[in-house]
Amino acid sequence: MIFFAVPGIGKRLDWNHECDHALRVLSEITRHLDELLNHATVGDYPGAHNGLQIENSGRIARVCAAVDACEAVLAEAARVPGTLLLVHHGLLWGGARAFTGALRRKLKHAFDADLAVFSSHLPLDLHAKHGNNALLANALGLKKCGRAFQSKGQPIGILGRTDTSRADFSRHLAKTVGGAVKLAPGGPARVRRVGVVTGGAGDLVAEAAALGCDTFVTGEGAHHTFTLAEELGVNLFYAGHYATETFGVKSLARHVARKFRKPWEFIHHPTGL
Repeated sequence: MIFFAVPGIGKRLDWNHECDHALRVLSEITRHLDELLNHATVGDYPGAHNGLQIENSGRIARVCAAVDACEAVLAEAARVPGTLLLVHHGLLWGGARAFTGALRRKLKHAFDADLAVFSSHLPLDLHAKHGNNALLANALGLKKCGRAFQSKGQPIGILGRTDTSRADFSRHLAKTVGGAVKLAPGGPARVRRVGVVTGGAGDLVAEAAALGCDTFVTGEGAHHTFTLAEELGVNLFYAGHYATETFGVKSLARHVARKFRKPWEFIHHPTGL
């Protein structure tokens, strides 16, 4: 048998192998995240479009986490080509529309910088390990936690216990979310049974009362929920929609970075809401 050595062939084969591997990285990460977050089975709003929302070449240089896929966040993520951006609120809430204005600019940032965008909404809220609700409840030191608060066919929130004064609970919550919290003090001065649903879940205060909660923690809600909480006898804490939903994306990005050996960072773009 005769072997022929052709200059450069071995290098080209190695290069092609490296390219094939690089192109598989994004698909491996997204497949893993879809399975981890149960995207195929968790119910959500039609505009959520959980999963990969913008595909790139497949090469991933780093992972970024952010709450919102807004223009400022995409521009920051695009500073490093080949970034995978993990967000809680994706790009497609408005449904089918023309690629004009801010949407066109966001897409241009992504395409010019080979940026991939992956989004997870309710699946990330309710996840037992990486979920916003579980992580916030854990950070608040709640015990004997269970699932509660129905949305889109599944429980998305947490019901837990503690034993502390309302004033101490308020201070602990503010420290946990890194900012001021607003309180409708409709419940007792002693906090014992607490419901947690991050984001804009103020209207669930009635469900919290029906579940026997003396205290309900969420991000934001409508004006009428203040007096509703008073009438229901519930302490209603508004800790910020943005602030209560930073936990999940950070945890998810940290998990991806460790598993796939990539650097990661959090893009902080607070709304104050």
